[in-house]
Amino acid sequence: MAEKVHVEAKFDTGMRFSVESGSGHSVMLDGEHDAGYSPMELVLASLAGCSGISVISIVLKKQQVVTSYEVRVEGIRTETYPLIFTDITVKHILTGHNIHPVAVERAIELAETRYCPVSVMLGKVTNLKQIYQIIEAD
Repeated sequence: MAEKVHVEAKFDTGMRFSVESGSGHSVMLDGEHDAGYSPMELVLASLAGCSGISVISIVLKKQQVVTSYEVRVEGIRTETYPLIFTDITVKHILTGHNIHPVAVERAIELAETRYCPVSVMLGKVTNLKQIYQIIEAD
């Protein structure tokens, strides 16, 4: 049976909504005064988190020694409405000891094509680029 996921967005004031997930977590969205994420920022945040969870899980299973991991996502939007993303770049920055590039590349590939549903969905509607940087820890 397919998994059902749900959220509820409740109007607060101005252009602000309080959004609560079915699991009980909440986030503030604001389209006007920066009192919370914009909806499009939250799309990128979802991609960063989903991709990061998938990549770090795979990299650690490959017994790579990672001491720090950052995911930076940047999106370019159209200049006219509906202001959709045309290009999104996901940069994975891994710091650690003797991290093998092949392990990172494979982890990113698996996240992008199989394990991160946000990445899989966005990859169907935008130009999604994944890059990485490995930094040797002191």
